[in-house]
Amino acid sequence: MIDQDDNTGPDDSISSGGAAEAAPAPATHRTGRVLAGILGLAAVVLLVDQLTKMWAQSALEVGAMPKPLIGELIQLRLIYNPGAALSIASGQTWILSLLSAGVVVFVIVTARKIRSTAWALALGLVLGGALGNLGDRLFREPGFLTGHVVDFIDYGPFIGNVADIAIVVAAVLIGYLALRGIGPDGRRGEDDVVAEKTATPVTPTEPGDER
Repeated sequence: MIDQDDNTGPDDSISSGGAAEAAPAPATHRTGRVLAGILGLAAVVLLVDQLTKMWAQSALEVGAMPKPLIGELIQLRLIYNPGAALSIASGQTWILSLLSAGVVVFVIVTARKIRSTAWALALGLVLGGALGNLGDRLFREPGFLTGHVVDFIDYGPFIGNVADIAIVVAAVLIGYLALRGIGPDGRRGEDDVVAEKTATPVTPTEPGDER
């Protein structure tokens, strides 16, 4: 006599295995969307940065009087910066170029692990900003890896560009996420601790304890 409850056959096993293999697909799809979002935002930042630099070089002159943008608080003043912000490491442009390239590689590698929208936004801004200034150092005068960055937004203490703004915003956002304990996977560090504390411990049973 055949037990009707035991009706698992080869077809069921195949269908179960297929469902198990198909399960990771949504996660893979989400990873692809997040990566596309990061690259898309980086492309927008890079495009805006390069277009504004082209405009600055056509509308402003080096050494000319600054043009007010928001009164005297923010003005437009064109300079060619051989270093980083505040002209730091002005004689080590090639080192800054290599560091920028390293940042670009790091962001691209890390992007595949991102599950948080906020982290994706931050990495997109960092990547776009790093590419914007790296492009200047690679292709502008005086030469490859030693090119000067086009800066034209005068804040008083320093002069920057759109790429710098993107990097600063990303740094503030990353700092905020770190303070809240939100990791790149979108989970808070304390969530793991709570999960471990609330997990029901499994007590091993001795052979004689079974009833």
